[in-house]
Amino acid sequence: MSRPEHTASAEIFYNQAEARKYARSTRMQQIQSVISERAIELLNLPEDSGPALLLDIGCGCGMSGDVVEKQGHTWIGMDISKDMLEVAQEGIVSEEESNGDVILSDMGQGVGFRGGSFDGAISISALQWLCYASKKSYIPRLRLKRFFQQLYGCLKRGSRAVIQLYPETPQQMEMISHAAMAVGFTGGLVVDYPNSAKAKKVLFMPFRWTARRFSSSKDA
Repeated sequence: MSRPEHTASAEIFYNQAEARKYARSTRMQQIQSVISERAIELLNLPEDSGPALLLDIGCGCGMSGDVVEKQGHTWIGMDISKDMLEVAQEGIVSEEESNGDVILSDMGQGVGFRGGSFDGAISISALQWLCYASKKSYIPRLRLKRFFQQLYGCLKRGSRAVIQLYPETPQQMEMISHAAMAVGFTGGLVVDYPNSAKAKKVLFMPFRWTARRFSSSKDA
């Protein structure tokens, strides 16, 4: 089965029909909910600081944002697919009115928010798209660099992002890690269910600290 990243750029692949199909899939809702809960857990947000403001990168139709709200936080989402964002605003995923704002934006062009705006960031099943040159103007190395540069700037000091992704090759993961380290992030890699082909989940966690050393760990 071909990966979506091989067929077209994200804004073309996730057209109106695909966006609605995705949003109405109970299987996708369950998977996204579990991954989003895990991502928020790994953010390790302070329990005594009240609701956090989180950036949801590649927010799609709002499944991860719905989980953020259920855990008492607020969010701003960005996605390159206008059809996905329209579905998010229609409230197909959740019957309750969302408190999140969504923005049409290409993460490969950077994260255009004021410095230190967010207490953390999550990204579910999205970052791997930056590893593909689906347009002539797309240079993966440069798009990743721009993304991490601006993500670093918009996070508060001492905060982190949790990025769940599906790297196709070890070289893609290395390129992503290098791009994050080059702009000042530290952090690590968590692999949940590493021995399961279906359940395996890779979560990359760039920290906004000062050291430049990455570690790797695996959770069974």
